[in-house]
Amino acid sequence: MRILVCGAGMAGLSAGINLGNAGHDITIVERAQHLRVNGSPIDIRGESLTVARQMGILDEIRARQVDMTARSCFVDGNGDRVADLPLAEINDTAYDTEIPREDLAHVLRNGLGPSVALRFGESVTELHDDGRGVDVLFVSGGQARYDLVVGADGLHSATRRLIFGPERRYLRHLGFYVALANLPHYRPTGAPNPIYNFPGHMAGVVAYRDVALAVLEFRSSWIEYDYHDLDAQKRVLTEEFGGHGRWRVPELLDAACRDPELYFDSVSQIDMPSWHRGRVVLVGDAAHCASPMSGRGTSLAITGTWLLAKALSDNADDLDAAMAQYERDQRPHVTHAQGTVGAGGDLLVPATQEAIDARNRALAHAG
Repeated sequence: MRILVCGAGMAGLSAGINLGNAGHDITIVERAQHLRVNGSPIDIRGESLTVARQMGILDEIRARQVDMTARSCFVDGNGDRVADLPLAEINDTAYDTEIPREDLAHVLRNGLGPSVALRFGESVTELHDDGRGVDVLFVSGGQARYDLVVGADGLHSATRRLIFGPERRYLRHLGFYVALANLPHYRPTGAPNPIYNFPGHMAGVVAYRDVALAVLEFRSSWIEYDYHDLDAQKRVLTEEFGGHGRWRVPELLDAACRDPELYFDSVSQIDMPSWHRGRVVLVGDAAHCASPMSGRGTSLAITGTWLLAKALSDNADDLDAAMAQYERDQRPHVTHAQGTVGAGGDLLVPATQEAIDARNRALAHAG
């Protein structure tokens, strides 16, 4: 099949490997001019590690493993350590591998086979599915026809919007916003990664190797803003953190406001009754974002694209059957991942000072 993959994030690159290895002719288009690798290290968990081995990339992933999360702790307003992060409550470290986002992106890109073309600075503006194929109009003005279009373009998927309708039909906001920014002048020392709380807010530094990032997270109902507008994102952060002067909050806020690659978004999930319509199918966060609180988005992308490739191979002459198999096999993984967010918000971003103090006492006693 001639397949277009929209998006070159973890899901899009994984789709390129798995669908390319299955013998399909793949084109991946990415709106940005480069691989977008800003963000904290990500976890690959459970069955996705088995899939990564079958994809031929597990050894490279393991060789680049880091221990950022394992070195995290809670501190008070003076920077004094008050409790350790309870790893057992947020993941199963025996079956997890944590890898920098940029490392995984390059591992996946290097794993693309000869039948996969990757085009930057390109995206889709129109999709017309006539039942026999999909006519695609690109933002560059180019046109092409494909047997299948795979939307791997994330939480704010344009592919999903074009085929399934507005994002708000499927997005479920979990009540938090998160930002990540580079700390260019911070020199990692291998010391614990500190997390500081004040009511409804979290500020922290996460460091690994020679990289350091500022993390800012806060509780909030839905905020209307243009997610492409970097200045609007910085205004939101300034309103939330600008009045707090304890610990390193002013320094971290300043770093966020200076970072041209700032990551800022709602903590949300995508809930859809079906991930395909005709010859267009969604994978990864575009289909079923589990939110950063789950720590399972990349795992879902890896297993989901593997299962999609398998379903297409198992049902080479019946696309409807292939799509049904893909959804049936992937749905249990998604249900589990989306259900794991649980009390993560209460642990990392307690709503009140009383809740912060109670958490710290409980963790210190457990330790």
